[in-house]
Amino acid sequence: MSDSCEEKRAAFRALHQRDTPLLIPNPWDVGSARILHGMGFEALATTSAGMAFSMGICEGKSSRDAVLDHCRTLVDATPLPVSADLEKGFADTPEGVAETVRLAGDTGLAGCSIEDHTGDRANPIFDEGLAVERVAAAVVAARAVSPNFILTARCESLLWGGRDLDMVIRRLQAFEVAGADVLYAPGLKDLDSIRTVCQSVSKPVNVVMGMPGATFDLSALKAAGVKRVSIGSAFARLAYGSLLHAAQEIQDHGSFGFSARAASFDAIERYFRPTS
Repeated sequence: MSDSCEEKRAAFRALHQRDTPLLIPNPWDVGSARILHGMGFEALATTSAGMAFSMGICEGKSSRDAVLDHCRTLVDATPLPVSADLEKGFADTPEGVAETVRLAGDTGLAGCSIEDHTGDRANPIFDEGLAVERVAAAVVAARAVSPNFILTARCESLLWGGRDLDMVIRRLQAFEVAGADVLYAPGLKDLDSIRTVCQSVSKPVNVVMGMPGATFDLSALKAAGVKRVSIGSAFARLAYGSLLHAAQEIQDHGSFGFSARAASFDAIERYFRPTS
C-alpha cells in the first residue's frame, strides 16, 4: 500500500485522540463524497444502507465483492481517510470476518466496523462468546493491514429490541479487551445512556446522529464524552425522502413546487470543479 494511504490511516487515528469529537459523515456515492470533502469534513465513512439503496436493493443484501468495490470507489473519490461499514463482515465465523477485514485493507480504507448482528431476524445478535471471538479475529487482521487501521466494534442489540444497557456495556467492554479501537452501540437515544457508555470504557465511542430521537448537538455529545459522531444512512435517506416527496407531489397534485427547493447546478458543481 502507498505511503499516502498510510499517512491517511495515521491521520485518521490521530483524529480520534482530540478533545473535539470527530464528525464523520456518510456519503453513498462519489458525488456525495466529493461534496462532503469540499465542505471541509476531515474523514468519511460508508453507509451500507445508502449504498444498497443506490443499487436498488434492501440493506444487507449487497455482496462482499460489491461492497469492497464501493469502498475502493469512495477511497479514490477524495484524499480523505475512509472507514467502511462492513456489516457483520459477510461471515459468521471469526476466520471469515478476518478475511473480509484483510480484503478491506487492500482497498485503501483507513478503518472499518464489524457488527454483532447475525442477519437473522429470529436470532438477530450473535452470542457474546462468538461475538468477541469475531472482534478479536478482526483486530488481528486489522493490525496485519496496518498498525493505524481503525477497527470499530459494534453492538447492535438496541436496534433489535434490546433494552438492557448493562448488557450492551458488558459487550462493549469485552470488545475493548479484544482490542477494538472504537466502540459503537447504535440506538442510544438519551444523553445519560451515552454518558454512561463513554464512562464505562476507555476507548473512543462513536455515536450515530440522524436517527429518530437522537438530536443532540456536538457540544452536548462532547460533554458526554463522545469521541466520534457519524451520520449513518441519514443523508442518503434524506435525499431519497426528497425524491419521494417530489414524485408524490406530481402524482397527487400535478404540480412541481418541489423544484424551488432543488439545488442549483452551480451549488452542486462547485464541488466537482478542479481546484487548480
